[in-house]
Amino acid sequence: MTRPVAMHPNAELQRANSLLSRGQLDDAIHMYDAYLDCQPESGEAWHNRGIALARTRRFAHAAQSFGQALSLYPNSAASWHNRGLALAELGEFRQAIRDFVRALSLKPDLPGLLGDLVLAKLNCCDWQNLAAERRRIAEAIECGHPAIAPFGNLLISGSPADQLQCARLWIATHVSVSARMWRGERYQHDRIRVAYLSGDFRSHPVGALMLPLFEQHDRVRFETFGISFGADDGSVIRQTISTSLEHFIDVREREDAQIATLLREREIDIAVDLMGITADCRPGILAQRPAPVQVNYLGYPATMGAEFIDYIIADRVVVPDQEQCFFTEKIARLPHCYMPGHAQREIATQLTRGDCGLRDNAFVFCCFNNNFKILPETFASWMAILKETENSVLWLAEPNSAARDNLVREAESNGVAAARVIFAPHLPLLAEHLSRLSLADLFLDSLPFNAHSTAIDALSADVPVLTCMGTTMAGRTCASIITAAGLPELVTRSRSEYEQAATEFCRNPVMLRAVRTRLAQSRNASPLFDTKLFMSHFETALTQMHNCTVSGLPAQSFSVPGQGP
Repeated sequence: MTRPVAMHPNAELQRANSLLSRGQLDDAIHMYDAYLDCQPESGEAWHNRGIALARTRRFAHAAQSFGQALSLYPNSAASWHNRGLALAELGEFRQAIRDFVRALSLKPDLPGLLGDLVLAKLNCCDWQNLAAERRRIAEAIECGHPAIAPFGNLLISGSPADQLQCARLWIATHVSVSARMWRGERYQHDRIRVAYLSGDFRSHPVGALMLPLFEQHDRVRFETFGISFGADDGSVIRQTISTSLEHFIDVREREDAQIATLLREREIDIAVDLMGITADCRPGILAQRPAPVQVNYLGYPATMGAEFIDYIIADRVVVPDQEQCFFTEKIARLPHCYMPGHAQREIATQLTRGDCGLRDNAFVFCCFNNNFKILPETFASWMAILKETENSVLWLAEPNSAARDNLVREAESNGVAAARVIFAPHLPLLAEHLSRLSLADLFLDSLPFNAHSTAIDALSADVPVLTCMGTTMAGRTCASIITAAGLPELVTRSRSEYEQAATEFCRNPVMLRAVRTRLAQSRNASPLFDTKLFMSHFETALTQMHNCTVSGLPAQSFSVPGQGP
């Protein structure tokens, strides 16, 4: 949400605003309510109450509060923007788009506004004017204007330089770097103390990917802490994470400075930020330098552009040597893929194609990436592939109704019958999803933001993944995953090569069957699915970071030597 507005300040309202600025959100909401009982015509109070409600994720109430502000001040670009953000969180993207357009008409240079409009449109697969909007965003970033949130920029930008600049702008405007809490002290610990910070210790890709690592951490050498500032969703993943780490601390109600103080008092050696710059992230914690070593890992596949982050954990595929200049962090490269795989995933009782609305004799191309990753260039390639391959269908994750309508219309405008684009509804259990996924023949990746955890899911279900090598870390991750799975021939280098390879797999069942057989056989042999091997490399990286700091040396890039396959 954008910042609070000030219209008609007075003592009572200022007290409510002070509570809001200090993060005492429930107290602030109660005070706004009391104030509005007496002063219902205060647009500022309605707007700032909406800010507080949105920050506590009560988005429906926040949207109503912003609506009240707009009834009083209809020319408030900030209120239109913030109501659009609340509506987008509720999945009401069409209405959010209308609010963002109105805000742009009032204040076109409002920070982040153009990017939020583009992201709402991507969630609808509405690509009208997208090329022009992408150019405007790139130009704004180059000029030092924060036109889009960094994660959103990863979805539309193939430029690592733009991604670095965008992250730097966001950090500069959202994070206050204060006095360092850790000032070079040397801790005397028997074990390296590693704290993992996240709001995603729940039923979320980051939580699911990290869980096996937490369970296998070497407790002789490492003492592990989970610092959780996200909601408890009551999931099995949340419960298991909380018990697999030695110390699990719920800090939702604490301010950044309090959490940083906790890390400093616990004498944490290495703090690993698992969110980077994503929704509900809190980089303000590590901005206070509570730990000697601070790391960006997994949740955000790009540089954070923050001088207080020492390392990013990567590999040579996602960050080749010539790309280091686009990272403010030093690069800690693992020998295989930087993402952890997990071979021993439960797959539910096998479904049939009939159960999922698929014909037995069809060739099923699939992509279960979030629909906001589908850009028109990628969809055009998919349509070209379908037109070249008879009896094939494209199977996608069920999107919102606006995105579904737009995708069907785009298919038909490309000469592909709507019936050849099939949508799979969300399944709450991963085991059920993997069972269904195994019915596909070939997973088609997206650009410029690849499949990440969804690629690992497909490979876990013995479905080959075809990707095209991108130009950024987010666009190279799938290539890293596939290579670590032992299938480097599935990495293409251009759209034409990508389309040709997909067509050949459809037309040559023997070739496809050979790849699927190799994939099934690699489950217990390839580096991607060897959790113990991965943990050995991962812990070696953490140890090297720690040793560097203990030796009084500044952070420096390094590569962990390879072991195993």
